[in-house]
Amino acid sequence: MSDTNGTPSPPAPAAASRHVEGGYRELLTLAFPLILSASFWTIQIFVDRVFLSWVGADAVAAAMPAVGYFWTPIALLSNTVMYTTVFVAQYSGARRPDRIGPVVWQALYFGVVTGLAFPVLIPLVDFIISMTNHADRVKELESVYFAALTFAALPMLVVGATNAFFAGRGESWTVLLINTVGTLTNAALAYPLIVLRQDDPVRAMEGAGYAAAVGSAVSAVFGLALLFRKKFRAEYQTASGWRFDRPLFTRLLRFGLPNGVQWCIEGLAFTAFILLVGNIGQAELAGTTLTFSLNLLTFLPVMGLGQGVEVLVGRRQGESRPDVSARTTATGAKLATAYMIVIAAIYCLIPGVLTAPFAGGMKPDEWAAVGPLIPILLRFVAAYSLADGVNIILAYALRGAGDTRFVTLVAIGLSWPMMVIPTWVASRNGWGIEAAWASATIYISTTAVVFLVRFRGGKWRTMKVIETTTPDPADADPSTPDAPPAEREIARQPAA
Repeated sequence: MSDTNGTPSPPAPAAASRHVEGGYRELLTLAFPLILSASFWTIQIFVDRVFLSWVGADAVAAAMPAVGYFWTPIALLSNTVMYTTVFVAQYSGARRPDRIGPVVWQALYFGVVTGLAFPVLIPLVDFIISMTNHADRVKELESVYFAALTFAALPMLVVGATNAFFAGRGESWTVLLINTVGTLTNAALAYPLIVLRQDDPVRAMEGAGYAAAVGSAVSAVFGLALLFRKKFRAEYQTASGWRFDRPLFTRLLRFGLPNGVQWCIEGLAFTAFILLVGNIGQAELAGTTLTFSLNLLTFLPVMGLGQGVEVLVGRRQGESRPDVSARTTATGAKLATAYMIVIAAIYCLIPGVLTAPFAGGMKPDEWAAVGPLIPILLRFVAAYSLADGVNIILAYALRGAGDTRFVTLVAIGLSWPMMVIPTWVASRNGWGIEAAWASATIYISTTAVVFLVRFRGGKWRTMKVIETTTPDPADADPSTPDAPPAEREIARQPAA
């Protein structure tokens, strides 16, 4: 097509008539299955907490610290593995499908080796538990629960690698399917392994851990079966790309490890926060555990939205289109803020409805001590949730571009001075649980401000995690009029 002077007119983008790139439709189409996936996991954790509350207050008090001990190292490993999502997204944007299978294999190698080694942490965690001031019964249950959860590490890491392949390419419904299979397995096992053992709290805690491990294993097997389908073997080298690639493995760790360290540092900080709250009192510890369980209803769905932002930012960075990355991030921040406002209102207006499932399972004297604390703590959650939505979206956007080192430095530099140390001071001086939760609120709000300043600074715009190439300028964007006709035709085809 030419104008009156014979000059070729650039073709309109194929998607222009359907949706705006970086807009609500594009983000929600990709992120909605990820939000559902995160929500299902939230529901499963919530159900487990309810079942454990039927076992007793000791089981509830032990659950959160034990999960914290597990989460801290698994966060380092799993988020290193799952950063493969950004590599896959950027390779997809750069139209280099031959590199996708090999990078997934590097993630699998890392996950299998570290997952098999994970149980060696049991003696270390038992030592840490012995050093706390928790009741002896709570310590025993913490140790049992952690030991059972270690069996979930290996399959969780395998799931992270397989999900990275599908999420990074935009097949988020497949991610939902893989996670749903595991969640349903976990849910089916939770009742017989927890509730039917409630007369024996030790066996009930073991059952909760084993249910999670089996559910993760089922997801891992299912995900691998999908990964090695014929069409993926042909296009993305998911089978032939099995060889260990030292430069690619090193590059994955270069960007992925800071991502894992950031989650690990924050996980360690929140675990320390919970342990220090436990030094204030057992009722305070149980109340904090139940409040964080309710907080997951807010946190994890926005995490799903953030994952969608990360994938789209990664894809646009691979295409060298940072302006679209910025538009996607702004869209995600608006959606997250709107969602958080609704959730914060629910926390403040109807806390009794949220706590009712726990009240029915505890003994009256236990609930009399724990129940009144939760509405107070939910007000703190409501306050920091408004900032946390922006916090999550911006962190995922920066990671999608490759700015993982900065995100990690923020976690290291702020979490302990602003949250953990003030909570330790509060526990030592008898200032009460409100002082501890105020420090957590200040930390989360400050982090959101720091990420906003970094994002607006724009350094991320020139970042990529994949190795650079020097293609012919006409091949850089297949929609340009100077590109070969065959390339323009390919560019007009809808994505698979």
